[in-house]
Amino acid sequence: MQREKSVGAIIYEKEDDKIKFLILYKIANDKYKESWDFSRGNIEKEEDEKQTAVREIKEETGINDLKFIEGFRERTNFVYKKQGNLIFKEIIYLLAETKKKEVVLSFEHNNYLWLDFNDAFNKITFKNTKDVLKLANDFLIKREKEGLNRFL
Repeated sequence: MQREKSVGAIIYEKEDDKIKFLILYKIANDKYKESWDFSRGNIEKEEDEKQTAVREIKEETGINDLKFIEGFRERTNFVYKKQGNLIFKEIIYLLAETKKKEVVLSFEHNNYLWLDFNDAFNKITFKNTKDVLKLANDFLIKREKEGLNRFL
């Protein structure tokens, strides 16, 4: 079975103690199902995980103002079919804060929303992505209670 590895990030912005998460919409086409998800993409040669996340986020959203949060790294995986071959897909999600609300979408996406946790959770298409969002939200709540402001 072939393997692919992607990296992305759960991007959030915080204003007046309210957290909003950025989710991206992709219309259904020949290769993809319709989905609301996070920015992510395949690792390119010579990149580490953070470099991939930075590149993909900038390409897909135009956001280059990111502060990655120390201690959050979650992995999901699934199997899908590509040109008749089964592919084992691993996705690593990091967590990043931004101050930039303006999004400039690439050709890969058709819309975006900044949503609070509950609305984002309900809008996201895939269960494994919902699970990662919940972990990220819980991580941020715990971090806030502990008064931690560490960035990578």
